[in-house]
Amino acid sequence: MTIITRSNIISKVRHFVPLIVTVTLFVISLPTQAQTNSTFRQVCPAEAIQLRGEDFQSDGLILTTFDGIRLWVYDVIRDRRYPLENTNTCGPHCHLSPDFRWITYLDATNSYSKMRLDGSERTPLVDYASEVSWWSTTTLLIWTPDHQAYLQRENQASRQPLDTRGIVNIQPGGLWGLFVEQNEDVFVRSLVNLETWDEADATSIALGVDMTYFNVAAWSPDGEWLAYIAPNANSDSISSEIFAIRPGDAAPSQWTNLTAKYGAVRINGRAVSELSWSPDGAYIAFWVIPLTGENPEVDTGNAVIHILDVETRQISVYCDLGITTHTPVPPRLIWSPDGAYIAFGANIDGNEEGNLLLALNRDDGIFTQLSAGIAPALGSPDVVAWGLPPQ
Repeated sequence: MTIITRSNIISKVRHFVPLIVTVTLFVISLPTQAQTNSTFRQVCPAEAIQLRGEDFQSDGLILTTFDGIRLWVYDVIRDRRYPLENTNTCGPHCHLSPDFRWITYLDATNSYSKMRLDGSERTPLVDYASEVSWWSTTTLLIWTPDHQAYLQRENQASRQPLDTRGIVNIQPGGLWGLFVEQNEDVFVRSLVNLETWDEADATSIALGVDMTYFNVAAWSPDGEWLAYIAPNANSDSISSEIFAIRPGDAAPSQWTNLTAKYGAVRINGRAVSELSWSPDGAYIAFWVIPLTGENPEVDTGNAVIHILDVETRQISVYCDLGITTHTPVPPRLIWSPDGAYIAFGANIDGNEEGNLLLALNRDDGIFTQLSAGIAPALGSPDVVAWGLPPQ
């Protein structure tokens, strides 16, 4: 597999403007570990979307927005929903705690606080931040609006500043980061150790070009793996595959071979559309979108959910549902705490109820409609989180 890095004209990027500057690229091979031969499991019960029945087997609380103004709770067991006053929509910037019982959120003053998923026990965290997440069970990772970051233990004022120049993603529980820099006329990515990367002998592992629509990434919940999308050359087209690397590895591994099965594809959308790891780190859920031409923004087919088994590399294809609204980002895929379901919001062709709140059963492939009328907030009708109620 070859990964695009720079120079030698590939005409397919010329249509990206203004999203991407037209660039010249050339193709080289990165030193990857053994490439995978993906196996595919079709999970297509042909029931399309079914209405929720009394036998729906899941629980917890789902946060989304039904009015585009604030967060709402959907109580999975009781099948009811209610708004959370004095909250703001936050899209991917609200984060669950490792035990699934707290979430960071933007309060009415646009400061970050935390609360239980039912809206109780609200606690201020930090006034000046663009994003707050749990780096560990007791420590927060805080990003400021000017792209500085620091670690801070909950309920303590002391901070550990981090060197985040060019860093776009930091390892949970660790100090490795995804680094993006300009190299001549393109941007390239590498994995670096934040504690040593400024030193002369610092380790920097090349991960390939950073190209819009071919650059999503996400750390596993335990911080062991960074999974990321990289563009590769498929004859005269650009396609996507999932690669992964652990801190300390000499080179990334290729985890999928979607191009061999489908031809050119796009995985998810722009960089804010992250790969979705299951809570136990055993699976990755993502959207696969066939490319029918040179422009990955408009020359596309329907998006279909795929789930990669990290250990076996088997890919499950949930082909009963394909969506057309997937650009610039498809719906976020949010796992239930037990990893049995994936929730998302989407407007299905032919549906008259607006954006539906759907849950996909990972084992049998059935899509269940839990509710309807999700309002697009921050551009997308997204599910924010699926967590647990207070104990």
